[in-house]
Amino acid sequence: MTAINQQNETVKRMAEAWAVIDPLMGGTQAMRKAGKTLLPQQPREDDEDYEYRLKTSTLFPALGRTVGVMTGKPFAKELTLGEDVPQRIKDLSQDIDGEGRSLHAFSSDLMSEAVAFGFGGILVDYTRTEGQARTQADEKALGARPYWVHVKHHQLLGWKTGVVDGKPGLLQLRILETAEVDDGPYEVKVVNRVRVLTPGRWEIWQEDTGGWALLEQGTTTIKRIPFVPIYGIRKGFMWGTPPLLDLAHLNVKHWQQQSDQDDSARFARKRMLVFTGVNDGELASPSAGSAYALRFENPEAKAEVIQGSAESVTVGRSELDSLESQMVQTGAELLTAKPGQRTATEAANDAEANKSDLQRIVESFEDSLDQALQFTAEWLGLPQGGHVSLFKDFAAGSLSEATAQLILSFQQGGLITKRQALLEAQRIGVVSPNLDPEAEIAAVEAEGPSLGNMNGDGK
Repeated sequence: MTAINQQNETVKRMAEAWAVIDPLMGGTQAMRKAGKTLLPQQPREDDEDYEYRLKTSTLFPALGRTVGVMTGKPFAKELTLGEDVPQRIKDLSQDIDGEGRSLHAFSSDLMSEAVAFGFGGILVDYTRTEGQARTQADEKALGARPYWVHVKHHQLLGWKTGVVDGKPGLLQLRILETAEVDDGPYEVKVVNRVRVLTPGRWEIWQEDTGGWALLEQGTTTIKRIPFVPIYGIRKGFMWGTPPLLDLAHLNVKHWQQQSDQDDSARFARKRMLVFTGVNDGELASPSAGSAYALRFENPEAKAEVIQGSAESVTVGRSELDSLESQMVQTGAELLTAKPGQRTATEAANDAEANKSDLQRIVESFEDSLDQALQFTAEWLGLPQGGHVSLFKDFAAGSLSEATAQLILSFQQGGLITKRQALLEAQRIGVVSPNLDPEAEIAAVEAEGPSLGNMNGDGK
């Protein structure tokens, strides 16, 4: 029998990707916490050496930076509410979650969830009035209103589906939540809860020492479950995959090889003194330094310095550079225009037929926002919620063009140097192969700021 807090099979399948993406999005600290799951212990490496290597490993945040760049593109311009959005909902859009976030800011966070993890959702809830409100005036006096809740990927536990209004819909939904409760006069503790939603009803279950107990329950005026899924790449109803999963795996590989590279460089820098032909007792307590000299009785005795080969360090750096190039290209593919499913109407419109994956994600995202607006309207007793539009004119015509955009973003974000950015641009053919990166950077610095960057005093 499935426990109330147990993930269903679809979530477990999606969670295999999340186990890689969650630590990458969490940064270096989260990657270190993942330990041997993402940084395996090398053969014959003892625990002390492994712990040192783990604690000194640092993440090249390619996935997190790419998610940020891709998420920012559709929100480069303000989200637009259609003329068909009722004024009451437009008023709510300035504080859509009841916590001060506008619809634009709230949607930006949701888009990050879709691009990074491929799945999440919006719960359109309503302020509880505990039976105190009988009229709209009463609700207004109590501050009762619909509000949106960002349901993150890991909170979705399971569901039952069926036909709702002639389309696939939810008959039950379980959402993992946490709450702070009093724990003494000055402390609070966090408890786990599960919200169970069915059409027209809700229940809150709380975990305690004896298991899970029903805490609260009630009914709603909406006879549907007011939840809207969001997707990265939609595989089916309530099933999405991360669009940057291949980049995530490359980023993990970079994390592992960067750790090996740092370890290799550390030992390559160390020097070991080797003495041969030395009589017993001559080096009982050797000292080293510019003020010391060695004198041995045996004329055949000698001292040598052995140091690790720098060649392995050079090879390792080359492999890391290659990986970084692959990550830039893989991330850029989201912006590359690709032909999709073309209808007769679309065939006459190349701009419509050739879209990037990110544009398709944004279009699906707009549909989700429209559905959330409709649930908001139903809470308010309105016939329709209207539509929203996001900026979508950002697709690159080719992979080289998309890669160039991402290279620039990486350089501006401090992930790669100007020199490396020019080398990458040369590799994909955006700038001349005869260009000398060092000379070009020096010439740019000597030229001074561009005219558009000069302030009033000419600096």
